[in-house]
Amino acid sequence: MTDMKLNKEKRALNIARQPRQKTPRYLIEEEAAFTASETLARVHSDAQGLSASEAEARLAVFGHNQVAHDKAPPALVQLLLAFNNPFIYVLMVLAGVSFFTDYWIPARHGEETDLTGVIIILTMVTLSGLLRFWQEFRTNKAAQALKSMVRTTATVLRRESAQQPACKQEVDITTLVPGDIIYLSAGDLVPADVRLLDSRDLFISQAILTGESLPVEKYDVTGNLASKSMASSEQGASLLELGSVCLMGTNVSSGTAKAVVVATGEETYFGSLAKSIVGNRTQTSFDRGVNSVSWLLIRFMLVMVPVVLLINGLTKGDWLDAALFALAVAVGLTPEMLPMIVSSNLAKGAIAMSRRKVIVKRLNAIQNLGAMDILCTDKTGTLTQDNIILEHHLDCAGVENSRVLMLSWLNSHYQSSTPNLMDRAILRYGEHRVSSAVADYYSKVDELPFDFIRRRVSVVVADRRLGQQLLICKGAVEEMLSIATAEREGKLIQPLDANRRAELLALAHQYNEQGFRVLLVASRVLPEPGLQHALSVADEQGLTIEGLLTFLDPPKESAAKAITALQENGVSVKVLTGDNPVVTARICQQVGIDCGTIVTGDDIAAMSDEQLATVAAQSAVFAKLTPLQKSRILRALQQQDHTVGFLGDGINDAPALRDADVGISVDSAADIAKESSDIILLEKDLMVLEAGVMKGRETFGNIIKYLNMTASSNFGNVFSVLVASAFIPFLPMLAIHLLIQNLMYDVSQLALPWDKMDREFLRKPRKWDARNIKRFMLWIGPTSSIFDITTFAVMWYVFAANTPAVQSLFQSGWFVEGLLSQTLVVHMLRTQKIPFIQSRAALPVLLATGCVMVAGILLPFSPLGAMVGLVPLPWAYFPWLVAILLGYCVLAQGMKTFYIKRFGQWF
Repeated sequence: MTDMKLNKEKRALNIARQPRQKTPRYLIEEEAAFTASETLARVHSDAQGLSASEAEARLAVFGHNQVAHDKAPPALVQLLLAFNNPFIYVLMVLAGVSFFTDYWIPARHGEETDLTGVIIILTMVTLSGLLRFWQEFRTNKAAQALKSMVRTTATVLRRESAQQPACKQEVDITTLVPGDIIYLSAGDLVPADVRLLDSRDLFISQAILTGESLPVEKYDVTGNLASKSMASSEQGASLLELGSVCLMGTNVSSGTAKAVVVATGEETYFGSLAKSIVGNRTQTSFDRGVNSVSWLLIRFMLVMVPVVLLINGLTKGDWLDAALFALAVAVGLTPEMLPMIVSSNLAKGAIAMSRRKVIVKRLNAIQNLGAMDILCTDKTGTLTQDNIILEHHLDCAGVENSRVLMLSWLNSHYQSSTPNLMDRAILRYGEHRVSSAVADYYSKVDELPFDFIRRRVSVVVADRRLGQQLLICKGAVEEMLSIATAEREGKLIQPLDANRRAELLALAHQYNEQGFRVLLVASRVLPEPGLQHALSVADEQGLTIEGLLTFLDPPKESAAKAITALQENGVSVKVLTGDNPVVTARICQQVGIDCGTIVTGDDIAAMSDEQLATVAAQSAVFAKLTPLQKSRILRALQQQDHTVGFLGDGINDAPALRDADVGISVDSAADIAKESSDIILLEKDLMVLEAGVMKGRETFGNIIKYLNMTASSNFGNVFSVLVASAFIPFLPMLAIHLLIQNLMYDVSQLALPWDKMDREFLRKPRKWDARNIKRFMLWIGPTSSIFDITTFAVMWYVFAANTPAVQSLFQSGWFVEGLLSQTLVVHMLRTQKIPFIQSRAALPVLLATGCVMVAGILLPFSPLGAMVGLVPLPWAYFPWLVAILLGYCVLAQGMKTFYIKRFGQWF
């Protein structure tokens, strides 16, 4: 076909379709207002389906029946993205300036060049980026492996040509087009948005869209003469409640159907959800925190570096040396190991979480998990077992009765159609409770399957012991009462009057309010000689109500314990579900969630953003929600400075998973849900998640521990430099000394990912707090400067290192003291308790810091020290060093106690 013909064809197929409204209205929703024959005419098809050539032409017009989805970028792109970090940008700028001042300018003037600073910075940047890339590349591969690789097909009615008869064919679902006639049967995935033409006992599981665990009945409303009232009830119903349409992504629980494809690909309800989440994600709590800290450090550099430059330039007269030293100060102010520390902490956390059956797709999500203070979760399969069970089998007086169980078991056992969830629950419950001899006493005579009009199923069995036939019927309460004339009370059978019917309805309603689904069971002994014809609706009369059955999707045994643990650790749990409020309330009460007033989707639709923000903060349970309403609730909570996690597994959860600070899914989730998530649980269990939250806090604690310690220590050093520069006639430390000191200190920090966090720290959600980091720098940093200045005085007055001729001795003395006090900072500041006594660092940290301290003491005595301008220190220096360091420890502990008392926090 030419492009003109293709466009004409597409316009023709969209005749009478209304334009999209501001409130989303889907093509399939429009077609539900028409009869089946009208829909066929509107999509230019008929009951014989399309010919192969027509299908091919339409495929060219509408495209393949595929939905948009995110894919892991190519490895090279992932590698580049691993370096997308504000701290790395700062370091790269410093590396560029260092290259210019240490290599480019000296080389042009024939002077000695030095690339030490550039190499140190680039090494840290490279290691950090490669570590992050490798971990995320591996987890993306693992996440991809979780997806189903099975090719899905659909049964379609096609003709080789317009003249040939149509026949059923198996085709790849991606080749379906509007106008195709398809067949559905139990176990099939609904491959597109379809309008039913004919159906028999059709039940569709919409759990992946709604979270509702029980399948819903679907039927050709307008095509059934007995259902005019049902057709009118379709008007005003929501898309997911329409009986005559089936949506892409749902699956057939039981029954068969013939349907016409109305929409494919991105025009489907599923496709519109998928399309809405593809693209860039919103900034998470981690992103916002890192940016705030980055700008804090940049502002400090913009203030401190020019001051250092001016003081040294004016007092020493050598502006080039002053510029080099100011550059070294800038590098010293920057925690250049931060990207490396962050990456190694996150990678270690990801490995530890994988052992706990948690796959981390995006490393930053670990910190978000630790910072999370609100967890929003769906209900089905998370709080519940996603497995309907038979809870009660009661007689008409509400007393447990074995006869009711036996009759319901026979009814389910002898059905020939695929058992639905409630039949399976009955069979499973009765497996060890109903005597195996029962099946030997009875044999099946006939059955009348369930349909949506009668809402019941009947079987006739022959009782060999009594030589009679028994009709057993079970179904919905109202429909069963309409065909019953009596009830059994013990061994007596009493007439069923209007008052008693009302009482049975009230009993069923009472169980409904507790979250149970209720069915009635009735029976009738058929007169001799038994059934002489095929069982029909006319035989379902004069029944005796035997009792009732109640069903429930019970809560998981671990749910209540996990929710309590999360709440004790500062994470409040909110339930966001598409299920109905009554069932949701019952489950929430059982797992310890205070329902309060349950907010429904209809309530939210009428709220402004300001009203929703208030309600979202106050309410814990939201029911009958659409996917977009879930996202609205998340955004309302985020705007109130909450870090919000979302746990879901359905197509309807995908937008919320993407908008959350941390999206959490499971390995059995829909592909689109797994693509949208940051973390995938290999067990759909909140206890697994609670363990992940604690690991996330521990990981973040070690990151923020490094940042606070290093930023305050570096600031203290720079403050000391300012004081020394103002009064000493030579540089208190060479630029190379600052770089080496900084590097050795940072090497000691590489063991921090293996450190422990105090239990008190782990009990609350934690997030980036630039204000506290700034306060920490300003209060804790100058503490070390007191002892730096003391060291200046000792070197100046005690060891007479007070002229440019002996500046190397002065610089060596401060180098060793500065390095050791910085390294001691690790132990003094890593905990709010008394170090070494109340809280001891992990062995790797003890070894790393110990080795660096020994290396720092020995460096001035080594050839390497001589190469960089350090000289051996006199032995008399070391008693002074011990005294200075002991004084530092005492003052640092006192300042820590004061800080915590004044500001109410440490890290």
